[in-house]
Amino acid sequence: MTAILEDTDTPSAENAHDHDATTQPPGTPPGTDASLSSILGALLQNGQTLFEAETGYLKAMLGFAFKRLPFIVALVILGLFFLFFLLMAIVVGLLLALAPMIGPWGALALVSVTLAILTGASLFAAFKRARRMIGVLTGSKS
Repeated sequence: MTAILEDTDTPSAENAHDHDATTQPPGTPPGTDASLSSILGALLQNGQTLFEAETGYLKAMLGFAFKRLPFIVALVILGLFFLFFLLMAIVVGLLLALAPMIGPWGALALVSVTLAILTGASLFAAFKRARRMIGVLTGSKS
């Protein structure tokens, strides 16, 4: 009677661990056939799902950004507009403040030379950074 209750297909307690390790890869539930093709198929399916989720997320982010982009650009243009007039007021104020000390032509010359030096320094720094960026992007060491 005890022979009927014993299952001849199941391994004994001593070698149960060895039997599971040789027939099934780690992480698969007992009793499932985990062939290489089924594992690769599941991996491919997971990769496709992940790719679709990432592209959907990026599309949503871009949609969010592009909806707000015109308003942001308008605010930047408005800020640059006010910045221009601020700089004009500073230049006129400097001319009016320096005119009694060094004369109107001296004040004009001093402010103009100072603005030219600041413009040259800004353009030089911009071109230097642009060359460095192009060098990094193209892979050259210039």
